[in-house]
Amino acid sequence: METVAIGFVASLIAGLATGVGALPILLTVNMTERFQGILLGLGGGVMLGATSFSLIVPGVEAAIAQGYSKPKAAFILSVGILLGAGLIWLAHENFPHEHFFKGQKGATRQNFERIWLFILAITLHNFPEGLAVGVGFGGENPSGGLALATGIGLQNMPEGLVVALALRNLRYSVSYSLGVSFLTGLIEPIGGIVGASVVSLAQPILPWAMAFAAGAMLFVIVDEIIPEINCKGLAQEGTFGVMTGFVAMMFMDTAFG
Repeated sequence: METVAIGFVASLIAGLATGVGALPILLTVNMTERFQGILLGLGGGVMLGATSFSLIVPGVEAAIAQGYSKPKAAFILSVGILLGAGLIWLAHENFPHEHFFKGQKGATRQNFERIWLFILAITLHNFPEGLAVGVGFGGENPSGGLALATGIGLQNMPEGLVVALALRNLRYSVSYSLGVSFLTGLIEPIGGIVGASVVSLAQPILPWAMAFAAGAMLFVIVDEIIPEINCKGLAQEGTFGVMTGFVAMMFMDTAFG
């Protein structure tokens, strides 16, 4: 239970970073679209680094430590990644949601206000992040969970700012935009509880859980963050952000993980 509690608290803090990142909208500072593109890319790069160094690599090591050969460990991670991505894909196809720049996706619901479609989109985005943090703390090496929580928290801050700015552009009030940014991060501790609980109850599931969380996050990066950058016509800025975020997460995970 202690592991589950730690996973919950860590994913909660990482989730609340979404709202903290939105606080600059209280200031009368206009952020250019180029800067927003860098922030989106930065978040995507951190997620990509976390997926690689805090989930896939430790997942392979965990499978080998359990007695699997390298080919079998690679097979487990490959299947787990595809399963994680597939589940998020099914959720995207069957739950109505709307991206800030790509527009509406999933099953349509005419009685849904646009704001709730946005919230559902961010919920689908944030759950895999909380799941990843919980899985990280559920393993035998909690430092991996700490690196994940730190990286995802840092990634959530620019994401929260972009969400708040987008809501402000839709003429929602400052307080409403800030409140929604905080609210959307609260799905992460739910994912944290699920991930930590599953792994702490059955350690043999750890490689599968890490691969599953990695696949879910990879889907979010490829399906949401990168297209959002391209839709804004900010490929160069986004690429710079992705590279910076990836290197930062690699450094944190290698130095402190």
